[in-house]
Amino acid sequence: MRAVDQDLMRATLEVDERHWWYRGRREVIRSELDSLPLPTPAEVLDAGCGSGRTMQELEAYGTVRGIELDEAAAEMARARGHGDVAIGRLEQLPWPDATFDLITSLDVIEHTPDDREALAELRRVCRPGGWLLVTVPAHQALWSGHDEANHHYRRYSRSMLRSAAAGAGWSVTRITSFNSVLLAPAAAVRLARRRFPARNGAAEDLTIPPWWLNELLERPLRIEAGWLGRGHTLPLGLSLLAVLRRPGS
Repeated sequence: MRAVDQDLMRATLEVDERHWWYRGRREVIRSELDSLPLPTPAEVLDAGCGSGRTMQELEAYGTVRGIELDEAAAEMARARGHGDVAIGRLEQLPWPDATFDLITSLDVIEHTPDDREALAELRRVCRPGGWLLVTVPAHQALWSGHDEANHHYRRYSRSMLRSAAAGAGWSVTRITSFNSVLLAPAAAVRLARRRFPARNGAAEDLTIPPWWLNELLERPLRIEAGWLGRGHTLPLGLSLLAVLRRPGS
């Protein structure tokens, strides 16, 4: 797993509390996790925890730990005080086999050169019958400067994500798209930027808009969270979400 462009990382750390995308994604994640039959309390890992904001949400489910490649982000995550944070790679996790009941890895495995290797290592530290929730960017056709600045190796189709997960030994419980309402306008913007790059590079995507627009952009994700939380799926979207389970009892 390789580190994100440092300017982009700083921009991300500055906005992940208030930006509509991060707020909306947290609502989608909560709706999925609330439907899982987790032990109480659970042992939880946020793999690729960034600034640790998601760890705050995960405390509702049990004891949380995180791992992050970027040292500045890991330091910020530690400062939040929501669980221990290690510095390291997804491909070499510093925990024994079968440590966690629940693992989240949100927009992380696209940063790894071999996603099956990363998913296999996540499976190793997951208990039999435990869960992994993964999100990834969708549609390789939407590849843009944002992906390059983030050092992505790929964007995913459902079949790619399913194949990688199954190849690493996971049982695929469900896969759905999300961030559907904004797929068409976002696709138009990203395709246009191939000819007319943003002035501030990929960090421009992380500028917090005026409060009313920030709320407006978050609303579709909030609605999607309710829909997905009732067990439904969405056929299209800018992102994919997979719920995976390690076989065993």
